Formats: sequence, C-alpha cells, structure tokens
Amino acid sequence: MKTKAISYALLSAALFGVSTPAAKLLLADIDQRILAGLLYCGAGVGVALLRRLPLRLGLAAEEATLGGSDWAWMGAATLAGGIAGPLLLMFGLAHAEAATASLLLTLEGVFTAAIAWFVFREPFDRRIALGMALIVAGSLCLAWSGAPSLSGALGPLAIAAACLAWAVDNNLTRRVSLSDPLQIVEIKGMVAGAVNLGIGLFAGAHLPSVSLIGAASVVGFLGYGLSLALFVLALRHLGAARTGAYFSTAPFLGAAVSVVALREPLTLQLVAGAGLMGAGVWLHLTESHEHEHSHEAVEHSHSHVHDEHHRHGDHSDHENGQPHTHWHAHEPLLHAHPHTPDTHHRHDH
Repeated sequence: MKTKAISYALLSAALFGVSTPAAKLLLADIDQRILAGLLYCGAGVGVALLRRLPLRLGLAAEEATLGGSDWAWMGAATLAGGIAGPLLLMFGLAHAEAATASLLLTLEGVFTAAIAWFVFREPFDRRIALGMALIVAGSLCLAWSGAPSLSGALGPLAIAAACLAWAVDNNLTRRVSLSDPLQIVEIKGMVAGAVNLGIGLFAGAHLPSVSLIGAASVVGFLGYGLSLALFVLALRHLGAARTGAYFSTAPFLGAAVSVVALREPLTLQLVAGAGLMGAGVWLHLTESHEHEHSHEAVEHSHSHVHDEHHRHGDHSDHENGQPHTHWHAHEPLLHAHPHTPDTHHRHDH
C-alpha cells in the first residue's frame, strides 16, 4: 500500500505542477481573485460530478461519509486552506517581489512537516528529516531568481502566513482522510470557490468570458480537484509530513512540463533542483520503519480490505480482497511489521 500511496502523492503533485503554467497563462486575462474562485469552483463542481459516476478513481463503491466530529475538522481545514490561505497570498503578492514570494512559498512543506511532527506527533527519523530537507532545497533551487529583497516585511510575512494556513489545512485534512476523498474535495471546492468569487466581485472585479471560465474550470478540476483527492488518499496511508514531502516535488514537475511543452531551456538550475529532489524522494522511498507496536481498541467506518488489521466478523462476500466500507471494531493488538504513520499507526515512539 505504501507504493500505491506514494504514487498518489506524486501524481497529485504532477497535476498541481502542470496546472501552474496553465494558471499563469489565464492570469493574463482573469483577475487573480476571480481566477482563484474559478479554480476552486471547477474543482468542487467537477469532483461532485465524478463522485456520482460509477468510475471513482478506483475508490470503493461506498466510501465512508463525513460525520460527527469530522465536520469540525473539515470546517477548520476549509477555513484555513481554502479561504485564509488564498486571501493571505493575494495580499502578500501585492506587497512583495516575485522572487521573494517564490522562495517563501516553499515554506508550506516545511510547516506541514513541522506541525505533523511536533504537534500531531508523527514519527520521523534522521533519514526522513534529511529527505525532507533535500526536497525543500530542490524547491528553493528551482525558485531562485536572484537575491530577493526584504525591504518590506508585510508582504513576505503574509505569504509565510499563507503557507502556514495551508500547512494547517494539510494536517487537519489528515484527521478526516478516512472519509470519502471526493466528498472532502467537493465541499472544500464549493465553499472556497464561492467565497473567493464573492471577494473578487465585491472588490470590483468582473467575470471573464464563458470560454475563459470553462478553461479555468478544467484547470481547477485537474490541478485542484483530482490533485486534492489524490492528496487525501496519500494522507490516509502516509501521514501529513511524508505526503507533504512528495507533494513538494510539484515545482520541479511544473518546470519539467514547461521545458517539454513550452520549449523553455533546460538549465543547470533545473538539473540541480531535480537532483536534490530525486535524492530526497529516494530517501523516503527506501525508508523501512519497523518495531513492535500496539493498537488500541477502536471502532470506526472506512474503506478497507481484510488484512492483518481488519479481521473482524463474518464478511465472506469480501474475502476476494475488494475494498468495502462498514462500521467495524479493532481489537487490541501487539505486533511488529514495517509501517508508515497511517491512520492505524499513530502511536508514540
């Protein structure tokens, strides 16, 4: 499952990375606040339609829906990442130089890992920390465009705060990652899209042509909708810090697309950034974390197959290894095997 989850995180990064050049092209004709709203709306509406089709990204036919305390986590995540983050970024971009902004945006991965490690107590070792450092160094290498100026602190502080908001969003979303990823994206996209559009219109911006709305919606569906759904799936199995590390490869993937599709030059900067990121991803891919650990008794509902962690009741209809969803109980268990900090392995070290 670890390999599949890593592929989810990298594909999520690829979709978001590819969407960045496309969004830059759209910014020439669309107000940035309106574009942010259209991207989120495209994500929400597109995923809402996908959620009601038989083909659901290979997800179980019936994923667990949000309920109970999930709504509090979901509301806080949407407020932080869908509303506060974009607003802070827009303000920061208006008061900071482009080079400074590019460098500061790499803080999202750092903040995500820091919150996961030191607030939610996700386990990590020197290998994982070094891998994260190399990936962030690769991002900085790709973003570097000369010595940034910090003549005004307000803009850079706002951008750093936006990165912190998205890092909070990533960690809070992990708390609901057992629920249907498509439902999570649908709600977040609809709410954040409507709010951002409202802010843009209230500020005096205007909606673009129908063709531009359609283009922005498609970019939003792929780069924000499908990307976020895959990100949630990765969170379910890898935890926030490791998923955030893999997602930090998005700048390289976007740059690679620019080289191939837009015929931009292949520079030493791109090669160096790719080398650093590749080394960091390799450290994460080759991680082997194994020790004796205990599982406490718990009852919940989520998509699962019958494995060593799910040996409950008589459900012979699902013995073929197909994912299914129902309320089930976990008995206390003590054993040892390789694992990552997924939903069933949130133990102290």
